[in-house]
Amino acid sequence: MKEILQRIHAIEKEERRRLTSPLTKYNRDKVHAKQMAFHKCLKRNRWVFGGNRSGKTECGAVETVWLARGIHPYRANRDNISCWVVSLSQQVQRDVAQQKILYYLDRSWIDEIVMTSGSKSSPEYGIIDYIVINNVLGGKSKIAFKSCEAGREKFQGASLDFVWFDEEPPADIYEECRMRILDREGHIFGTMTPLKGLTWVYDEIYLNSHNSPDVWCQFMEWSDNPYLSQKEVAQMTESLSEEMLESRRYGRFTSGSGLVYPEFSEANVIEPFDVPPEWQDGISIDPGLNNPLSCHWYARDFDGNVYVIAEHYEAKRDVAYHATRIKEISASLNWGRDKFGSLTALMDSAANQRTLNGQRSVAELFYEQGITVNTRINKSLYAGINKVKAMLRPLNGAPKIYIFSSCVNMIREIKGYFWGNGDAPIKRDDHAMDELRYYICSLTDNQQEKPQKSLIQLDKERLSRRLRRGGL
Repeated sequence: MKEILQRIHAIEKEERRRLTSPLTKYNRDKVHAKQMAFHKCLKRNRWVFGGNRSGKTECGAVETVWLARGIHPYRANRDNISCWVVSLSQQVQRDVAQQKILYYLDRSWIDEIVMTSGSKSSPEYGIIDYIVINNVLGGKSKIAFKSCEAGREKFQGASLDFVWFDEEPPADIYEECRMRILDREGHIFGTMTPLKGLTWVYDEIYLNSHNSPDVWCQFMEWSDNPYLSQKEVAQMTESLSEEMLESRRYGRFTSGSGLVYPEFSEANVIEPFDVPPEWQDGISIDPGLNNPLSCHWYARDFDGNVYVIAEHYEAKRDVAYHATRIKEISASLNWGRDKFGSLTALMDSAANQRTLNGQRSVAELFYEQGITVNTRINKSLYAGINKVKAMLRPLNGAPKIYIFSSCVNMIREIKGYFWGNGDAPIKRDDHAMDELRYYICSLTDNQQEKPQKSLIQLDKERLSRRLRRGGL
């Protein structure tokens, strides 16, 4: 009987220990929604851009422990996991990533610790080479720690299930680590504060310049962390400059010139849905031959909200090819045509010009392909940008511009549209930005030319648009 009671007490003690362990308490009493969004995302290349103390490193450490232990609640678990935790230096490894992993890693799970320096009886005070832990599926998992200061050559040869980058690595080390996960169909995740400006991470991950379906990222800031005191947040906010707040609090990429559309946010991007035919409003094109041609389809509801619902964006193609693709996409949308059976679109007035060796203008070439273009557009850069800004984030109420998540090139451009010298944006990757401005200007200019409509007039307009599309 005594032995049975002792056994019961031991079980109860173990239950209490498990209930109060850091890993068990993680996101239990207070839920950090963005940490959980990271864990639930099943993409193979995930990144959290977070301010200091936003909780980004916590989710990287927990993700590593869950995967190595074989207890991830949202991913398919494996035994015999092999992974790297990559820090900028060994000192940063010891003070940040290593410390966090040891905090969440139950010591009873550890099979072996191998040290680069220091004693394995007190690993938190030394530099860990790797940790071997018992995987619940029966195997052994190895968490190895790597330092970027060692150079790319030290990242060769291994075959890995995943890599965690704690802060931004050099591009060559990132590429080398991508090769390490190839044969195991592994994945990469990173947690970082973007303090280095517009680096390769900005282009490849945030802008997703290659349009990779495996890339996912999110921003994490102080107010997202439910464990931070609001008083401390307010005091720290007052003590930092606006530029420092962008990176240190909000985890945003910064440039000395600044974004043209800082109003743009996740609220402006929505998942595609079936747009009612009567919402169809216009097509806008920024032509290009060697440069990309950008074309988007715009819809507008009866409350004046604009929806960018489809895109064609491609470089190094002729007018015949672009016209064919525009007609194919229009057909898939059941897009309306004019009384002559042609598609109509807005286009830069430069399309009227003939080149020295060209007998016909770009506008004429599109007309021959069954697309009538209107080149009488408002090209005022300053006025157009202001109109777009006002609709991206009005002073009161919800946004007035929504972009379907499938329009990846417009989203990429708007994220990377920066001011240059003076009052003009940098002339780079601005093709979608130009034709967005053409459309918004045509819309607002037309609205300004007309007196405000009565409710009866609005109802008549809705009915007329439905009838034109053959609706009831």
